[in-house]
Amino acid sequence: MAMIEPTYPMAKAIKGFSDIKRYWDKTLGQYTAKILPGEFYVTITDEGISTVLGSCISACVRDRKLGIGGMNHFMLPATGFEDAMGSANRYGNFAMENLINEILKNGGRRENLEVKIFGGGKILQNMTDVGERNIAFVREYIKVEGIHLVSEDVGDNYPRKVIYFPASGKALLKKMRSLHNDTVVSRERDYMKGLDVKPDQGDIELF
Repeated sequence: MAMIEPTYPMAKAIKGFSDIKRYWDKTLGQYTAKILPGEFYVTITDEGISTVLGSCISACVRDRKLGIGGMNHFMLPATGFEDAMGSANRYGNFAMENLINEILKNGGRRENLEVKIFGGGKILQNMTDVGERNIAFVREYIKVEGIHLVSEDVGDNYPRKVIYFPASGKALLKKMRSLHNDTVVSRERDYMKGLDVKPDQGDIELF
């Protein structure tokens, strides 16, 4: 397969996202942003957003009429999942509302939003319920907020690589049947440790 070189310059990232790594994907023939655990990215141009998920969840949200959208990558802390307003859910709410608010701020309309969700695999030893709790949270959030769920690929016991294209709503999924190294696991364990000590970000309301 011939490698495709860029024929146009990379568009400037919208305000607040200049620190996210972006690159030319020769296989896809498209510029792509790469996000890590705890990050999110929103775009108003035709580019991809990629991440690799283990127990974490990614919500891919877009305005289906305008093609403005983005992706997040988050996990609930290991403790505090007592109720719908518990401390653990604050992290999920923060991740979802940050993403949605940024889409709305850049011209998206709430009634046009649609979402695809990925992740929640069982890859962390001795913590088999982490992915399940992440899945339960994001499903409940989407239901309560009335956002149209287009599709999902969640659960099971393998990591996933996801590339999402907000302009079209297309998502590419690669199920990683075996871990060639412990990068995904170590990233998620480090991210989880940070969640346990990180203070609440406070409430954010959707506008």
